[in-house]
Amino acid sequence: MNSHKLHIQQILAENSRRHRELTTAYNPATGQGCYGSRSCVSISDAPISMQYIPRQMLDECHWVSLLAQDGSIDKFISSRMHKRPSQRLRSDIWALWIKERIRYDFEFWAAMFVKIKDKQGQEDIPFILNRPQRRYLAMLETQRSLAKPIRIIMLKARQWGGSTITQIYMAWIQLVHCRNWNSIICAHLKDAAANIKGMYSKLLYNYPAWLLDSTEQPHFQPFERTSNTSYIAQRGCKITITSSESPEAVRGNDAAMAHLSEAAFWSNTPAHSPESLIRSIYGSIALLPHSIVVIESTANGTGGYFHREYLRSRRGESDKEAIFVPWYEIEMYSLHIDNPAELASSLDRYEQWLWSKGATLEAIAWYRAKRREYAQHADMMAEYPSDENEAFSYSGERIFDPVAVQRLRKHCSSPIAVGDLAGKQLTGREALLDIRFVEEQQGLLQVWHMPVSDKSIRNRYIVAVDVGGRSHKADYSVIAVFDRIGMLHGQSVELVAQWRGHIDHDLLAWKAAQIATFYNKALLVIESNTLETSCDDTRSNYILDTIASHYRNLYARQAIDNEISLSPPSRWGFHMNRSTKSALVNTMINALRNNYYIEHDELACHEFDVFERKPNGSFGAQDGEHDDMLITRCIGFYIAQQEPINIIHYNPHNRSMPINEASF
Repeated sequence: MNSHKLHIQQILAENSRRHRELTTAYNPATGQGCYGSRSCVSISDAPISMQYIPRQMLDECHWVSLLAQDGSIDKFISSRMHKRPSQRLRSDIWALWIKERIRYDFEFWAAMFVKIKDKQGQEDIPFILNRPQRRYLAMLETQRSLAKPIRIIMLKARQWGGSTITQIYMAWIQLVHCRNWNSIICAHLKDAAANIKGMYSKLLYNYPAWLLDSTEQPHFQPFERTSNTSYIAQRGCKITITSSESPEAVRGNDAAMAHLSEAAFWSNTPAHSPESLIRSIYGSIALLPHSIVVIESTANGTGGYFHREYLRSRRGESDKEAIFVPWYEIEMYSLHIDNPAELASSLDRYEQWLWSKGATLEAIAWYRAKRREYAQHADMMAEYPSDENEAFSYSGERIFDPVAVQRLRKHCSSPIAVGDLAGKQLTGREALLDIRFVEEQQGLLQVWHMPVSDKSIRNRYIVAVDVGGRSHKADYSVIAVFDRIGMLHGQSVELVAQWRGHIDHDLLAWKAAQIATFYNKALLVIESNTLETSCDDTRSNYILDTIASHYRNLYARQAIDNEISLSPPSRWGFHMNRSTKSALVNTMINALRNNYYIEHDELACHEFDVFERKPNGSFGAQDGEHDDMLITRCIGFYIAQQEPINIIHYNPHNRSMPINEASF
């Protein structure tokens, strides 16, 4: 079998595996395939005889454990309650079991007691979660089980029911877990908020009163004659609806939960901004277990509040956890294929990327057919996004091949050490003496590989620096360390360490010199543009001249800034302009295409994803994004290709002698 046929067979085998995973048995009534750690319980005379109940329910409820041990309601009544089994007692025990299970098992509660409108028809149907909803539920339940305040930001795609499960999960908290637990529903329009509340009204209309220990059917009733607040008497909870156009409706509200819908479309005027409205809502919600804030929206371009907050959450800088569901995770977007091998052999580069992301061949077949409806692929990507970048649909041209960036992610991992370097002093000659690594949980230096002690190779390491701003609202400063030892074997340049933060420019230069010293007196390449524009030229020269007087292996350039050269210099630092930036970017495009570079930081891969060519032809990050890490990669890799490695005596069998942290 030739390699091409073998490759096709591998794709078909993997496609079959993905289908098996998609069709895993799921039954929320029994608990099979549901979220969390579960135990199989057999109760022979129960209406549902075989159940997979949450392990926590079994551990925390003693009587549940006893009934599970007995394996029969009748046996439990006779042996534990010392009574004669009767139909009434059986019904009472089963009702208690139901009430207990719904406290622990949202999926069971939703399937058994919640009705929603069928999008495919007119009938109301049980709310049985689809796969994206189950993934979202896992996020909600993970935070709840840790007794954390639940905070989510959701970038929505079409037709998977993100708003539906958000509202019904909040209803579960109010109806099952917490009394007097008020909530807010705020959308871009009041009618949209009313539609979300309508799901709750349908739930109450079909909800069994006995679950609330009541004989009266639960329903919304006006609260204190207000038009926008309703009340559920059996639970003592209020539900307030409002819109971004009338934020005064939520001021002073004592809510514990907030469902903030279509936030990307909220009014943004001097009087009413999304930021001010969300601040006022947040101010009323305490940081308590079972408190919830979910901000959800379809995308509406870049640069707005929702876009900025979603990206902040993706970077781990927010209190919220971000979720996005791509189109290929939604069950309905799939077509039957008569000849899977034929499709597998004809995938274009974008479709190969979809395959690498986890799409099945049947999903790709649907995408290929649907794509024909659009004159521009960009329009298809905006309607059916495959990742967050497509959802926000930027106006520029993506620079780095998504398939190559996805391949780059395969090496991403947590650093082996986090901390910082310390010398005798922060600055000056003594800053470069007695340098040691100090582990700190909140340290800004991440290390994937410690330096290797090998005096036979000079300039094995290159340290590239992108200079950012001093304030926390400014761009980050980044110091990246690259190991070139693989180049001696025809292999890749590898990122081995990174410092990222905000710091005064002179301290940044000394920090970079310390890191370069730590990594065998590496070639230190400092991007000089920011230094030359943020302060006068004399000050810029002073910082770099001072470093150069104590650190001899500092990169410099010729005086003509539009020419990239490593000839004897007249000015310190690497100058970035249109010509040099183009050369750096094109070199990195080639590196990713040919696997010449190894990355370890997931956030840096994200910067590769959102780097674009602007309509005016310039390069830069998508609005609201950063490119500081990417720039250090481009500088470091370019210099790695240009500057020779000086080999005094190289022993290929002695490649790794890492200097242990205890050595410093």
